Amino acid sequence: MTQRHLDRLLRPSAVAVFGASDKPERVGTTVWRNLKAGGFAGPLAPVNPRLNTLDGERCYPRVSALPFTPDLAVLCTPPATVAGLVAELGAAGTRAAIVITAGLTPAQKQSALDAARPHGLRLLGPNCIGLLSPHLGLNASFTQANARPGSLALVSQSGALLTALLDWANGQGIGFSHLVSLGEHLDVDFGDLLDHLALDPHTRAILLYIESISSPRKFMSAARAAARVKPVIVVKAGRAAAGQRAAASHTGALAGEDIVIDAAIRRAGMLRVDTLKELFIAAQTLARFRDPTSPALTVMTNGGGAGVLVADAASSLGVPLAEPGPVLMQRLKAVLPANWSRGNPIDIIGDAPPQRYVDTLQALFDAPEAGAILFAQAPTAIASSTAIAQACAPLIAAHPGRVLSCWLGGETAAPARQAFEQAGIAGYDTPEEAVRAFSLMQTYRRNQVALRETPAASTIAAPDRAAARRLVDAALADGREWLNEVEAKALLSAYGIAVVPGAQVPATPDAAAQAASGMRGALVLKILSPDLLHKSDVGGVRLGLVGPEAVRQAAQQMLDSLAHSHPQARLQGFSVQALVQRPLAQELIVGAHVDPIFGPVLLFGHGGVAVEVLADRAVALPPLNRALARDLIDRTRVRRLLAGFRGRPPADLDAIADVLIAVARMLADLPELAELDINPLWADAQGALALDGRIRLSPAKPAGVAHFAIRPYPDEWESRLAWQGQPLLLRPIRPEDEAAHQAFLDAVTPDDLRLRFFQAPHRLSHDELARLTQIDYEREMAFIAVDAAQQTLGVARLVRDPDNTEAEFAVLVRSDLQGRGLGRLLMQRLLDYAAARGTQRIVGDVLRENHGMLGLVKALGFEVRADAHDPAHVVRVTRTVRPTLSPLD
Repeated sequence: MTQRHLDRLLRPSAVAVFGASDKPERVGTTVWRNLKAGGFAGPLAPVNPRLNTLDGERCYPRVSALPFTPDLAVLCTPPATVAGLVAELGAAGTRAAIVITAGLTPAQKQSALDAARPHGLRLLGPNCIGLLSPHLGLNASFTQANARPGSLALVSQSGALLTALLDWANGQGIGFSHLVSLGEHLDVDFGDLLDHLALDPHTRAILLYIESISSPRKFMSAARAAARVKPVIVVKAGRAAAGQRAAASHTGALAGEDIVIDAAIRRAGMLRVDTLKELFIAAQTLARFRDPTSPALTVMTNGGGAGVLVADAASSLGVPLAEPGPVLMQRLKAVLPANWSRGNPIDIIGDAPPQRYVDTLQALFDAPEAGAILFAQAPTAIASSTAIAQACAPLIAAHPGRVLSCWLGGETAAPARQAFEQAGIAGYDTPEEAVRAFSLMQTYRRNQVALRETPAASTIAAPDRAAARRLVDAALADGREWLNEVEAKALLSAYGIAVVPGAQVPATPDAAAQAASGMRGALVLKILSPDLLHKSDVGGVRLGLVGPEAVRQAAQQMLDSLAHSHPQARLQGFSVQALVQRPLAQELIVGAHVDPIFGPVLLFGHGGVAVEVLADRAVALPPLNRALARDLIDRTRVRRLLAGFRGRPPADLDAIADVLIAVARMLADLPELAELDINPLWADAQGALALDGRIRLSPAKPAGVAHFAIRPYPDEWESRLAWQGQPLLLRPIRPEDEAAHQAFLDAVTPDDLRLRFFQAPHRLSHDELARLTQIDYEREMAFIAVDAAQQTLGVARLVRDPDNTEAEFAVLVRSDLQGRGLGRLLMQRLLDYAAARGTQRIVGDVLRENHGMLGLVKALGFEVRADAHDPAHVVRVTRTVRPTLSPLD
């Protein structure tokens, strides 16, 4: 179950409360009275076999006695009664229920779910406060107050937090479209509600309070879809390190749970805030402030001290202050006294009358470089704060989304603060709080840019998957979890990662010397043992050895030392390799491990022996492309060293990015890959080179595509064929295809574009193209036909509903190639894909005049009928799909 029948939950036409009571201490009493007092226009019914009437309404004893079928039932009855009530309600036609009841046993929860499933009845809860939809006057909860109508939706796992936020919002005059308490989210969860709220016309932004995520792929798919159309802000509880597992590798030790959740939120284009206070700040900012395109802030104040506080806060948060241009400086000089600050912060002096505020604001509004404006005012005896607010509010209201305000002080500033609030101007208690709000919005904007960024194509070669498979199978057949260094480097090399070659020899000094005799220059000797993962910590690495005899002596010393310090260590032999000299290279770490919630994750950061002490790292969810890999690199401090300094040339960032992409491919291709460290990975202007590698395998197969939180590119759906005498590649679309897709659309006539998009064509923006090429393979697919010159010739698109019941298709072929069978080829590929994914039905809307498309779908067995909403111009085409075995599964 996903979006199905959520409209009955959030927009019911009739509601019944089971367990409604007249006893003051009962939850059912509060829920019933809240519902009755909320102003809901539809039929309401209390259900309690003990009562004949309740608050002047007839009370009913059971489901079958109700005079109507409720869309929504609210259950406040004992745990043992819940499953039976759900079964009765489902049979009667009810399709949504809120289970307020707490204390259900695991068996009782499963019974309730089993009773709901045959009817598609959705369950919210159990152990929840309920929900409010203020636009409907619906308060199906036991909150202490009702909510104002507004445009923010709040979904919370904590009922206490929901009530606290509601109380605060009422005090601030902020309203909501919906407030939903998930409770134990037995059925309805974050993914379901994100899908629904993304399309809800009353909701402009979505706030989430998360304690746990039970379905990561579903959550990420819904979150990425919602964040493309509306702001989504998250508070995730549990930043503490308690509960993080001990790990054998550096990557496992560094990549703790919380940093992974950060990466997931960022990848989805959402914004994470740290505290409940910041969620309040973000809620107000979203309600009253639109994120400016400029990342800079201009401060306007009547007090130098307030300006200093803002400048300090901006510096600590990395918020740049705007630089006034010459035109703006001249205008400010004309309206401000001679002793003004002549820079940003703009101190208009404490004796400023209302007109000086208005003139300064107008100058700033007319200057594009001013960006967002922070209006900070301290009360004085010379000019009335209230008069200033009344003079400025109309001007600010005429430029919505440009101003954040801070009225310093308490009782004196209260009327001015209230005047700004009534004008819908974002207000904050302190200058620091206002700067923090602006910083949060900038972080959100950066996440949104990253969500839509078009990547460059990776130049890394296709991996040798067969060689990698042999290495993994051989180790597991030997009963080993850890690959030795030579095996690990061979696996990295199979995926195109440059490594330092070396010879593996038996654990004897003579064998090491014999291997060294065939090598020139300085050498490196390393011990190979599954029990000595960090070899340098136990004297298992010797550098700069010259000649066989030096290698022999070092090997003997190493064996003698280990016999004393680690007598139980199993020795597999020695690795002898050339000492690579790249003095300008930066030591990095690239790693991978499996998070218990989000599955495989990648790590990047500052490498070397002090990697855990420095703890300079960032993590990302696979799959990766060049843009995502570069973003991962940019989130570390070592990125500044990679840019070059003191004559050291910049490192090749694309080469580092390709290493990260290769590791992401390994995680997809090799389900047995449990942990990986490349430390150090050297990076300089020449590229990236892996000096050492540690890889742990697990027969439990914790990696692989099945465990990715984001479904990767499905290359199993690529196929090559001959069409019209030329080779053709049919494959899923990729984000890197944006430029080629624009060229394809440019080659389609305006009339063909109108037939496809049902409107007059226009050149698509980057955001629109990104939406077409950066698809979520979990819920949609677009196949493109590509010729030998890498030109896109046609595209067929399929968007599935979250239930995978129905999918809508669209097909477009380049105008000069129509009528030659390419559309049929693409359409058949969509049908095959839908069957493999278990989609039940394919539908589409076709203009009546589009005779070519109508002929194609009729030939493919679609049913054609007039569209109920526009029968004169549009027909609805439908075909049932027979499921087949999916290559994705």
